[in-house]
Amino acid sequence: MSTSTSSPSTRATQAQHTIGLPAASALVVGSVIGTGVFGLPSALAAFGPISLLAFVLVTIGSLALAVVFGRLTRKVPGSGGPYLYARAAFGDFAGFLNAWSYWVTAWAGNAAIVVALTGYVEVFVNRGHNIWWSIVIAAVALWIPVIVNLSGIRNMGGAQIVFTVLKLVPLAFIAIIGLFFINPANFGAFNSSGTNGWSALAGAGAIALFAYLGIETASVAAGRVRNPGASVPRATIYGTVACAVVYILGTFAVFGTVSNKALRLSTAPFSDAANAIFGGSWSGDIVAVAAIVSGLGCLIGWTFIVGEMPNAAAKDGMFPRAFAREKRGVPTFGILVSTILATLLTVLAYTNFSQVFTTVVLLTVFTAVIPYLFSAAAQLYWLLTGTRKTSWPNFAKDMTIAIAALVFSFWALLGTGAEAAYYGGFCFLLGVPLYVWLTVSRRRNGQDSSNDQGSPPNAMPVAAEAPEPDEAIAIEEPVASNVVLAVAEGQEIGS
Repeated sequence: MSTSTSSPSTRATQAQHTIGLPAASALVVGSVIGTGVFGLPSALAAFGPISLLAFVLVTIGSLALAVVFGRLTRKVPGSGGPYLYARAAFGDFAGFLNAWSYWVTAWAGNAAIVVALTGYVEVFVNRGHNIWWSIVIAAVALWIPVIVNLSGIRNMGGAQIVFTVLKLVPLAFIAIIGLFFINPANFGAFNSSGTNGWSALAGAGAIALFAYLGIETASVAAGRVRNPGASVPRATIYGTVACAVVYILGTFAVFGTVSNKALRLSTAPFSDAANAIFGGSWSGDIVAVAAIVSGLGCLIGWTFIVGEMPNAAAKDGMFPRAFAREKRGVPTFGILVSTILATLLTVLAYTNFSQVFTTVVLLTVFTAVIPYLFSAAAQLYWLLTGTRKTSWPNFAKDMTIAIAALVFSFWALLGTGAEAAYYGGFCFLLGVPLYVWLTVSRRRNGQDSSNDQGSPPNAMPVAAEAPEPDEAIAIEEPVASNVVLAVAEGQEIGS
C-alpha cells in the first residue's frame, strides 16, 4: 500500500540538504553586505548628502525587485532564480544568457570582494603591501569559504547566520550610536558634486546599486530552501529591508560624524566614524575586524551561489554537464571551477591593479543588472499574458511593482557607464559560442529540450498562484502560447 507521506528518514535526509527561513534571510544579507559597505560613505561623499536621497531611490527600486523575485519564485519553483524565470518566459537562449551573465557576475564579484577584504587584513599584517603576500592572503580568503561550503549545505547555512550577526552588530552599533554624535556642519553642501541634481542622483545611485547586489540569492537557491513558496519571498524582503536600514542609517551617521572633506579622503570611513565617536584608534581596529568578518561571510554566500546557478542550468542542458555534480547537496564542481577562475582574476588584479580591479567592479554591476532586467520583464510578460484571475487593485499593484523594477534596472544599467557597457557586453556575448556548442551537442545526442515555441518542456512547471483574499473582480487575461503554464482550462499541468 503506497502513501504520499514521506518517511521520517527521508524527511531527515531532505532537512540535511535544505535551509530554513533564518538561513535563507542570512544568505541574502550575507551576500549583499560585504566589505564594500565599509567604504561606501567615502565613495558617496563626493556627491554630498544628496547621495542619501539616491540611496532611498535605489532602495525603493531594490525592494521592487525583491517583490518581483518573490512573485517569480511562486510562479516558477526551483533553483536558478533569474535563469529559471528567463528560460520559462522567453526560451532556452534567454535562459542561457542569464545563467552565463549571472555566473560571470558571481565569480568576478568574488575577486573584487576578496581584494577589498585583503586590504582590511593588511591593517594588521603585510602593512608594506607586498604584492605576493597580498595574493597569498587573498587566495586563503577565497578558499576558506569553499571548505565551509563543501562541508555541507546545513553548515553553510549555519555559518551564514553566525557571520551575518557578527557583521550586522558593529555596523548597526555605529549607525545607532552615531546618531547621537551628529554635527550638522559635517554634512557640507547638499549637492557637492559640481553637477546638476539629476546627474548627482544618477552617479550616486550607480554606486549605491553595487551595495545591493545579491538580493536575489534566496531565489537562486530556492530549490535548497524548505517551503520555498513562502520562505523565499519573505527572506528576500526581510534581507533587503535589513540591508537598507543598515546602509541608510550607517551612511547618515558617518556623514554626520566625519567632515565631508575628511570623508572624501578616507579609506575606512566607518573606522573614522568610530574613532570620532569614541576617540583613539582601538575602535577603528575593531571595525577593521568587522570588515574582515563581513567579507568572509559575504564570500561564503557567494561561493555557494557561484556554483548553484550553473548547477541549475546544467541540469537542464544549458551549461556543461559537469556543473551538475553535487555532494552533500552542494554544487561541488561549479564551486571549485568558479573559485579557480576568481583566484586567477585576483592574481591579475594584484599584478595590474589600477586597470583591472576597477574594470572588475564595473563589470560585476553590468552583468548583474541584465538578469534583474530579464526577471522584471518575465513578471510583466506573465501579468499581461497569463490565465490568472485577479482583482483590478491587485493587478494594478503587481503591474506597478514590475514596471518600477524594469525601469530601475534600465536606470541602473545606464549608470554603470560606457566602459562597463563595453567590457560587460563583450563578456556577455562570449557565452554565445558556448551556447552553440551545447545546442549542437544536445541535438547530436537526441537530447534537444526546446520546442518550436521557445518553452523548455522539461523545466519546472509554472505554478498557479493562489488567489488574493480581496479578489472580487475577475480579469480574464489572454493565454500565452509560448510559456510553460501550470494552469490551462482550470486544470494543473505537471506535478
